[in-house]
Amino acid sequence: MKLILAFLLFQYLQPMILYNFYSPVQADEWIVVDDVVMGGKSQGNFMINPQGKGVFEGNVSLENNGGFSSVRHTLAQKNVAGFCKVVLYLKGDGNTYQFRIKTNKSDYYAYVAEFNTTSNWSTIEIPFDTMYPSFRGQRLDAPNYPGKLIEEISFLIGNKKEASFKLEIGRITLE
Repeated sequence: MKLILAFLLFQYLQPMILYNFYSPVQADEWIVVDDVVMGGKSQGNFMINPQGKGVFEGNVSLENNGGFSSVRHTLAQKNVAGFCKVVLYLKGDGNTYQFRIKTNKSDYYAYVAEFNTTSNWSTIEIPFDTMYPSFRGQRLDAPNYPGKLIEEISFLIGNKKEASFKLEIGRITLE
């Protein structure tokens, strides 16, 4: 019995890799969605660089009531009930970004956490219970992320200012 409990505990203590850019991946597994869907002029791009990092870069424009760029990845729906936080390993540019989770890719809202970046490689930890529900930039009056399922992850920049941006991503895990 103790061996079974130890195995189960060990299993839950192991990080779950949601995405690892160090292993062979395709850039087309990530989809860029900019404010052009509503008439804006922002432009984002996504690629895998020669060092094996995901690179999300571009320009945010406020023209035509724009102001955001995002990149998203759909996964097979995962049960994440044994975990309590997202851990991002990335390098930024000093801008503030959002990490977003959808429990079902067809949900109209996402659970959001903002994080600041520096020009150094950093580990960012985001506790599930700090991720709030949001739709079109508006916080919803609903509970924070319950930490049960994930089917889509994304990064978004939308700081209400014109800016160029570059976010390099090494891996995304759960602990």
